[in-house]
Amino acid sequence: MLRQLALSFTLLSPAALAANCPDWPAAQAQAELAQRTAQLAQWDDAYHRQGVALVADELYDQARQQLHDLRDCLNPTTAAPNPLASSGGPLQHPIAQTGLDKLADATAVRAWLKNRQDVWVQPKVDGVAVTLVFVDGRLQQAISRGDGERGQDWTRNARQIPALARTLPSRGSLVLQGELYWRLPQHIQANAGSLGARSKVAGWLARTTLSAEDAAQIGVFIWDWPAGPASMSERLAGLSALGFADTQAFSQPISDFQQAQAWRERWYRQALPFASDGVVLKQSSRPAAEHWRASPPNWAAAWKYPLRQGLATVRRVQFTIGRTGRITPVLQLQPLRLDDRRISRVSLGSLPRWQALDIRPGDQLELSLAGLSIPHVERVFWRNPQRDTVSAPNPADYHALSCWQFTPACASQFRARLVWLSGPHGLAMPGVGPGTWDKLLASGQLHDLLDWLNLKEEQLANTPGFGARSARQLHQSLQSARAKPFATWLRALGLPLDNTPRPLADWNNLAARNARQWQAEAGVSARRGEQLQAFFRHPEVLALRAGLKAQEISGF
Repeated sequence: MLRQLALSFTLLSPAALAANCPDWPAAQAQAELAQRTAQLAQWDDAYHRQGVALVADELYDQARQQLHDLRDCLNPTTAAPNPLASSGGPLQHPIAQTGLDKLADATAVRAWLKNRQDVWVQPKVDGVAVTLVFVDGRLQQAISRGDGERGQDWTRNARQIPALARTLPSRGSLVLQGELYWRLPQHIQANAGSLGARSKVAGWLARTTLSAEDAAQIGVFIWDWPAGPASMSERLAGLSALGFADTQAFSQPISDFQQAQAWRERWYRQALPFASDGVVLKQSSRPAAEHWRASPPNWAAAWKYPLRQGLATVRRVQFTIGRTGRITPVLQLQPLRLDDRRISRVSLGSLPRWQALDIRPGDQLELSLAGLSIPHVERVFWRNPQRDTVSAPNPADYHALSCWQFTPACASQFRARLVWLSGPHGLAMPGVGPGTWDKLLASGQLHDLLDWLNLKEEQLANTPGFGARSARQLHQSLQSARAKPFATWLRALGLPLDNTPRPLADWNNLAARNARQWQAEAGVSARRGEQLQAFFRHPEVLALRAGLKAQEISGF
């Protein structure tokens, strides 16, 4: 996590960077840069001084990366503020905490591993970093990560943690660096995420007094023994002898990228006793501890897990209208990856939700994956100061009996009617799907809902996107609808009734019913009865019935 990792960024070429720079007037650009800088400074101060996370860690990382890119676009000669500026404390670390560079992707991991020997991998435990100083086996000091050189005094609360309250089998001074984490037995990161684990532990340790109940929920993972034995295997054995066996249990030697990838995938998807946000790759050999500095070393690096939350920039706001007239806002996004899925669009579900969120092009959204598969907008993360006008459809113009013919205003609902008609809930025409209708609509051959019944094979063969063979198959599929039962045709036209009415009668019999008579059908409410009466009496539906009767479709 960049709050505890040193900041590192993927450098873009000047051409690539320019292509991603916003086209803003100078005054707006500088105001935006100042606002974002101030926002990040507020988050940094709250987290490092108060132990309070005002924003999810993954989103913080992305927001800081975007600020870095924006600064390179607008003011590249000015140094970026240090996110750890307010995080120092009264206690000096006996050995600096180095932090870690973050490897952006598999290519970066392969490059880092190239020509390295005796490399190990560990889960990157999602907790709070701490320096632990023991004297003759007893905890003398616990110092927060701070700015890597100095940190806060956590000693009083740390001594309440059972794993640290015991006496170690060691003499003299012993300095260890590690992570205090929230114990989460059988935690699967890919399913549950981090659950705010880091913030929870930071909040506990920031209290004046740590209760025994909370202390019992804190685990300790030692990830380094700076002045320990020369080799990783010796350090792990020594830590295990001191009682920190988890370090050895969760450290694995690797010789290539495939092994690193396999352990990352395993720890991401299998149960661990803690939350983790990636893996750490480290060489066995490293410089003597007195040479360590509060900056990323070259002997260790982090490879984070796939993002579960992301910041997405809105390109366009569009509206789709379904078969029944429901208006759904759909946001076209600058593509991003969540859990290794590429996301370029997301539905807001309903027009009122879009109106409440007031999302415009240029806004940044907080996205997550609902059920690990469907992108979901959590909230507006950052609003574009330029509030472009977005024209939404008028809900009064669209309903279950609108758009039976193609017009520009009805394009979306009319297409939805065609897709329903040919799909499994309707006529179930083999090989006829949304792409089929898109080609026919683009060719201008469909104006009424039933125009496809009159298309000849040669017309289809001359339609862009169809060849002779596909035109023949499509024509056969379209014509097969003529033999479908009357009840199937009713469903295909959008009859507002889940079950086929009984008895199976012809059109005249059903159209003669009023709303009260429809309510005699099982499961038909008063409202549904009125909808059924309106369906059979609507002029556009009557015109469709006349067309089907002329085509000699049974029942009409």
